[in-house]
Amino acid sequence: MNGDPRKKVIADAQNYFAVQTRKQEITEEEYERLAEENKRLFRRRKTKEENKLLYAIAIVKGVKKLDEFTNSGYRGLYSGEDANAIFKRKKLRYREDILDNMGSEELGANIFRISQTEAQLRKQNNISEADANTIHYDIGKNVRDAIIKNGNLPPEKLPTPIKSIKEIENERKGGEIPELSDYMSEKEMMIEESLKENILKNEKLNIAKSLINDGLDVKIVCKATGLTEKELEKLK
Repeated sequence: MNGDPRKKVIADAQNYFAVQTRKQEITEEEYERLAEENKRLFRRRKTKEENKLLYAIAIVKGVKKLDEFTNSGYRGLYSGEDANAIFKRKKLRYREDILDNMGSEELGANIFRISQTEAQLRKQNNISEADANTIHYDIGKNVRDAIIKNGNLPPEKLPTPIKSIKEIENERKGGEIPELSDYMSEKEMMIEESLKENILKNEKLNIAKSLINDGLDVKIVCKATGLTEKELEKLK
């Protein structure tokens, strides 16, 4: 942010981060005014973004069984329930996503679990896969304890919405959130999307290269980074 704005790449980056800051301030200010469906859409997108980052960090730290790692967090937050138990309790149909069938309050608890676990894993060095699972479980439980201490319902007691996120998105063009659609100018959006795409792609390639050099299986690297095997071939 303190670089020479006469250089295009620095000017673009400064614009990008300024837009990100403004966008974050706006969404925090306006969030409580959103209808419940729109709160769910907003937070569901956040869980997807946060989970991608969490899984990438977890793999760098040595986690190979991502399902087990994920379930450790769920067990802490849901008093012993793993993803399958949550699925059954919600009485979902085959292949439905449990996160697509949570209300905004329940999604908020999961976002906090995910983001705090990612932050904690970043601080760790030379930990085992079991250690990472324990960290995820403990943070899930800490979030649960805080919810109950504040007099709110634990996540398993919250109602399952009638409509899933997929159903809401199918009713809308691209699942847009009307209340948030006019905050950024067309130019700001173009700058953000272009730079965000390039920055994320470079970050993913760097992570993938590191993981491949460490001898991790290509399919695991693809799952962690969202890159295709064809894109990974270029790194070899």
